[in-house]
Amino acid sequence: MPPDFEYVHKELARNGVTMTLLWDEYCIQCRDISKIPYMYTQFCKLYRDFAMKNKATSHIHRKPGDTCEVDWAGDTTSLIDNVTGECIDVYVFVAALTCSSYAYVEAFLNMDTESWITGHINAFRHFGGVTRILVPDNLKTGISKPHPVDPTINKVYQEMAEYYGTVVIPARVKMPRDKPMVESTVDTISTWIIAALRKQQFFSIGDLNREIRKKLLEFNSKPFQKKPGSRLSAFLEEEKMHLIPLPALPYELATWKIATVQFNYHVSVEKNYYSVPYEYIKHKVDVRMTKRVIEIYYHHTRIASHVRLLGKTGHYSTNIDHMPDKHRDYALWDGDRFIRWAAANGIHTEIVVRSILHSHKIEQQAYKSCFGLLKLADKYSVTRLEAACRRALSYTPNPSYRSIQTILKNGSDKLVETAAVEPKKQAQGFVRGAEYYGGVKKND
Repeated sequence: MPPDFEYVHKELARNGVTMTLLWDEYCIQCRDISKIPYMYTQFCKLYRDFAMKNKATSHIHRKPGDTCEVDWAGDTTSLIDNVTGECIDVYVFVAALTCSSYAYVEAFLNMDTESWITGHINAFRHFGGVTRILVPDNLKTGISKPHPVDPTINKVYQEMAEYYGTVVIPARVKMPRDKPMVESTVDTISTWIIAALRKQQFFSIGDLNREIRKKLLEFNSKPFQKKPGSRLSAFLEEEKMHLIPLPALPYELATWKIATVQFNYHVSVEKNYYSVPYEYIKHKVDVRMTKRVIEIYYHHTRIASHVRLLGKTGHYSTNIDHMPDKHRDYALWDGDRFIRWAAANGIHTEIVVRSILHSHKIEQQAYKSCFGLLKLADKYSVTRLEAACRRALSYTPNPSYRSIQTILKNGSDKLVETAAVEPKKQAQGFVRGAEYYGGVKKND
């Protein structure tokens, strides 16, 4: 059901009303009349289109807590590399609240997406809340595809906005009047902060930003020329109480990739593996990666979430609920349990299981083979499985599940063995000394 954006626009001008609240109310209306509502992302996009077409934002630019304009300052400052002595350009992020003119400024070494998002997160923390609308310029870190009516918002930027309950409405291309506050603030900041620091030398971004914070406090506290008060007093008295409260935790910057679910119902992320429900095998999924969490989405719906595996590779994070029923039987097993089960069958079965476990860098990768091997006893009997393992060991010290299965299928385990394997000696063949793991060799 199409939303009534005239109503949405009118309600946004009221204190405490957010896009999230209006979307929730819209969903309830749709359910009451058995209609399917738009998803939140599409709801915000359609409102943004409405606002762009109708120039609706001009009516609410001065409402407290409604709009924050963001941009990179045209002027840069610089650092000195303390190793090479080279002068390094530094870029300045600026955010300004349109009602009070209260500003936030931070320097970054580049203008990439991470710096852009970090600037917003720190600005929101500085303000102690979030406005209902963000008005950026059409720069690539925020807008993937500029368009006078229907711009495409960068995926990470859109995600961050949704996390804080705000909506992004880019300024129209070559229309500085769409964000007059930040344009004016950038010019003033270029004089009062960037130019004021021109004679100082900085050797780290931290030192530069500490000095910027001092200048920023002076800038926000400086009295207005044509009206009483300052940016700081106007913010505290008129605007701060109207901002959307911050969430309990700040947004965590994420990167995305497209992956195909493997036949073992895992996706690969930087040489580690994370499970999804097995029904998604061979499907393409979107993987969201933060420093702490891996989330996997299919058609915009999250289907799996894992704590990120750090400091190691080749490991698996597997949710037992993602497994087919036949795989869950061995999901809770470990190597010692497989060895005890094998030992109950016989010494040769135990040797083979130990060999299989040792043949994988990650022990869990061997569990499927061990389980399959030991379950052969259900079909062929414990006695035949032990005989097959004994025969396989006469050929190789490292039999596989397939070789044991082939012996049983062919009945080779029933043949008289002329070269019996000594279990104790064979077992010794699998003891790995320090040399195997890179230890110091013993002197002769």
